[in-house]
Amino acid sequence: MFADKKKRPSENSKLPNYIGVSTNIKGDINSKEDFRIDGQFEGNLTTTGKIVLGEKGVLDGNIKCGNAEILGKVSGDFVVDNLLSLKSTAKIDGNVVIGKLSIEPGAFFNATCQMKNAQTVKNVEAKTK
Repeated sequence: MFADKKKRPSENSKLPNYIGVSTNIKGDINSKEDFRIDGQFEGNLTTTGKIVLGEKGVLDGNIKCGNAEILGKVSGDFVVDNLLSLKSTAKIDGNVVIGKLSIEPGAFFNATCQMKNAQTVKNVEAKTK
């Protein structure tokens, strides 16, 4: 009576991109989707979505995103249009431009930080290109 149909993600579903623990990537990534990174990424990462950096994740380079939740290590320039959330295991070293900032006790934050509204963040990014 009922057909056996497997559910497949539609083109409009928002599945995050995933970089696993044993994966190392060097290069540039441009996307509109969310990212979860538990491995290592070196280069430029630009997304309008959210970046979640796992506890063992390492980002080294220039990062531009809509929102970010960091549990791992980030080195480089980091532009977050909205909320940057640093968990207690996070380690940030570099330059940060953000809309909002949330830091849990225990996080390591060794960065120059500019807090701007979303429109000003876009203007600052345009000037740095």
